[in-house]
Amino acid sequence: MKAPPSPVYEFGDFRLDAGKRLVTRRDGAVVALTPRVFETLLYLVEHHDTVLDKERLMEAVWPDSIVEENNLSQNISTLRRVFGESPGSHHYIVTVPGRGYRFVAEVRTPEANAAPEPPKIPATAIEPAERKTEQIAPVSQPNQPAASRSFRPALLATAAAVLTLSLVALFFWRGRTQNPPDPPEKSIAVLPFQNLSEEKESAYFAEGIQDEILTRLSKIADLKVISRISTLHYKSAPENLPEIARQLGVAHILEGSVQKSGDTVRVNVQLIKAANDSHLWADTFDRKLTDIFSVESEVAKAIADQLRAHLSGREEQVIAAKPTDNPDAYDAYLRGLAYNLKSQTSPTNSLGAQKYLREAVRLDPKFALSWALLSYVDAVGYLTVNLQPTLALREETREAAETALTLQPNLGEAVLAEGFYHYACRRDYDTAERYFAQARQFLPNSSQIPESLAYVARRRGDWDLSESYFNEAERLDPRNVNLLTQHAGSYINLRRFPEALRKLDQVLDITPDNLDTLVAKASIAQAEGDLPRASALLAPLHPAADDTQALETQVYQTILERRPGQIIAQIRELLAKPDPALGFYNGELRFWLGWAQEVAGDQAAQESWRQARSELESFLKEQPENYVLIGDLALTDMGLGDKAAAFALSERAMAAIPIEKDALAGPSPIEILARVATRMGDPDRAIAALQKLLSIPYNGALASQVPLTPALLQLDPMFDPLRNDPRFEKIVASFAPKGEGEAK
Repeated sequence: MKAPPSPVYEFGDFRLDAGKRLVTRRDGAVVALTPRVFETLLYLVEHHDTVLDKERLMEAVWPDSIVEENNLSQNISTLRRVFGESPGSHHYIVTVPGRGYRFVAEVRTPEANAAPEPPKIPATAIEPAERKTEQIAPVSQPNQPAASRSFRPALLATAAAVLTLSLVALFFWRGRTQNPPDPPEKSIAVLPFQNLSEEKESAYFAEGIQDEILTRLSKIADLKVISRISTLHYKSAPENLPEIARQLGVAHILEGSVQKSGDTVRVNVQLIKAANDSHLWADTFDRKLTDIFSVESEVAKAIADQLRAHLSGREEQVIAAKPTDNPDAYDAYLRGLAYNLKSQTSPTNSLGAQKYLREAVRLDPKFALSWALLSYVDAVGYLTVNLQPTLALREETREAAETALTLQPNLGEAVLAEGFYHYACRRDYDTAERYFAQARQFLPNSSQIPESLAYVARRRGDWDLSESYFNEAERLDPRNVNLLTQHAGSYINLRRFPEALRKLDQVLDITPDNLDTLVAKASIAQAEGDLPRASALLAPLHPAADDTQALETQVYQTILERRPGQIIAQIRELLAKPDPALGFYNGELRFWLGWAQEVAGDQAAQESWRQARSELESFLKEQPENYVLIGDLALTDMGLGDKAAAFALSERAMAAIPIEKDALAGPSPIEILARVATRMGDPDRAIAALQKLLSIPYNGALASQVPLTPALLQLDPMFDPLRNDPRFEKIVASFAPKGEGEAK
């Protein structure tokens, strides 16, 4: 029976085909939308002239996932840009203050939507669905010649044999592939707690209570506990608990809710056996905020009792510990923790976490847990440059870690923070490794331990050991998007792009439309020379000003295509009101503006580079070891034609992070040198550097940090001076994957 056609909607100059999941303009041009933006539009159109609450829209677009409201806001903003709407003039999507959104454009359904009347079919002709899949035809047909009927016994015997073999094969296949081992009985995942407080901004408090209960459970060695990051994207009380438990590899689920009112709080929790969705234990706690720690301890102890987990004397003390006596300090800590737990790393989130954690330790200088988290946030920000990597930041990182350890020498988070300080700020990998190993005894369920050891092994150039640590971490934390993204990053460094894409697709299964992940996939397409695929991934994205990596990848795409005209205006607009929180990144983005202008033949490139140099140099005194900043300056001086300064800065960047000390990032300044040497007329030095770079894995110097590939060398205009050099052609040919032709 033919299925009715999927609905088609027309509004304004647009046409939406729900079946084809396609939006086109009146002239037939396809509108590029990511899947979740399309779902947002479809739901709005299907419910046009209806005010849709934000919560209802988010549940429809992200079923069984928890996302922040800004995801929806970004989708709406993208659609308004597609529709050409300007602020205050909305002809398609109207914001209803305090409620949500309404689609106000007239929606038409073309006549083609009307389904033809289905033909009448005798009931006997309709087969059950499962019969269709087997494709076993009747043995005899009424119109068969009589002579054919003599084969009936043989056909029956053959069919029976085939069916028997199929059933046997199906039995073994099901036994081997569809029945994964049962999860350990003493295993649990804590789903996000529902915020029932009247103040929606109290969501951070519910998140914090969930995380603190989970943290106490994770310190019981006899339990398998899945981290909060792996459970972050589930709903508070989903309907498909058995499936969620299967995805996480646990036997039990803890659900809960938190209601905060003034200085009182109510916490509801229920422990569920996932296999049959049966409740094992539930309780309600009404407490003063000053007594909230007793709730976290009692819940952890009750769950351990229900799961019959053995607790050592030290573990009993740990789960009963009270981290601070100051409720205001604890509140500030929970606010900082909420920023740190966000899945997207950005300067905004790092600064938010840092601000509240500093406030927490100011209010209670003996708050060891907050000192530890402050040190960790600082260290990660220093390493990723989401915080400006100044000497003052490095010193705060050290002091915070040492203070935490002095206050509580056996606090696992403090030991981990000390290790991360030595890893991120000192690049002392031997000392970092010792602290990470020591932290294991205090944090038996923490995926951060093998994850951190994976980072150390990667920096040492031991990629196989790093992979084994990543695999161990993923067994502990199977849906941790940060962990999966880092693992994908290793594959990108190694130029093992198919494996990287599989990891990134895992991330998208958990967080659909994740901007950083889509940008990473686009950068792989660039590295493989597939610019149309990269463009298709990047075109629908509208990164914010602090999404520097995404912005620069979009600029690099237009430079590789050699048509950067359109993006120049966008970057100029962003730089017209630079965000001071971005620090030297504003100067870096101005370098990209100059490069795009140069490729476009715009004489304004020189002025952009002069301004970029001025902005970048202002940060050098406080960040003398920031090899990224130094490399930006080298490329800027290269654009300005200052050969001596460009080479001197390239050498300084290489000295700041020698390849012998850091196999991951150490080669990055060598790429800067290769680019400078190419443009400054030193082909011998450029060829030698490129020869080395293409033979090793590393973190690339530009945009999404993809290492140089033969395809990028063919496309990147910075290497145009080498095009006719036979040695350059030989490098491109010798390192190209087998069967790879010209860049697409």
